[in-house]
Amino acid sequence: MARKTFISYKYSEARQLRDDILDSLGEDARFYNGETASSPDLSNTTVDKIKTSLKDMIYKTTVTIVIISPQMIQSRWIEWELEYSLKSIKRGDQNSSTNGIIGVIQKVNGSYDWLTTVSKKSDGCSSTSHLTNKMFPIINNNRFNQASPSYACNDCKTFNRLSGSYISLIPEDEFLSDPSRYIENAYEKSKALTKYEIKKEA
Repeated sequence: MARKTFISYKYSEARQLRDDILDSLGEDARFYNGETASSPDLSNTTVDKIKTSLKDMIYKTTVTIVIISPQMIQSRWIEWELEYSLKSIKRGDQNSSTNGIIGVIQKVNGSYDWLTTVSKKSDGCSSTSHLTNKMFPIINNNRFNQASPSYACNDCKTFNRLSGSYISLIPEDEFLSDPSRYIENAYEKSKALTKYEIKKEA
């Protein structure tokens, strides 16, 4: 089932991947509620007006896709967008729900090794680690935060990639090949919040 989505990204380095994500959604792109190439330029708008515009976009969505790119932590808005996505916001008689969040790792020069290292454990299991200093604390604090972890391997305690973290990180090639799978996974986790120890503050 299609979900209403918002994409959080650093415009100067990830707008092409944003467009690729929208293309990969096909007909489901009609449920996207965020900036596009044809959106009005808000660069000369006041901070309050930008926040209001972003709030209006995020409030109507159930899943936030955050693009993990090399200089994302220099963004003025990504951390704030994620914090807003994680909160339940009351408007009139209605409350928005906490969004599911999925991280899409940008490929740089044909590789993900600017962020990701894959290693083999002694028992033969593969383990993927990420450079935490390339990501905002609100992302790192919502990784490996399952209240009762379901390990991919009980012997070496390797976390399940999709269920072990509230914010799972998926390479762009994998995400683009089957976006509905990962969007639905994020949505399902947003409906099972008690299974995660979620940090909602930036």
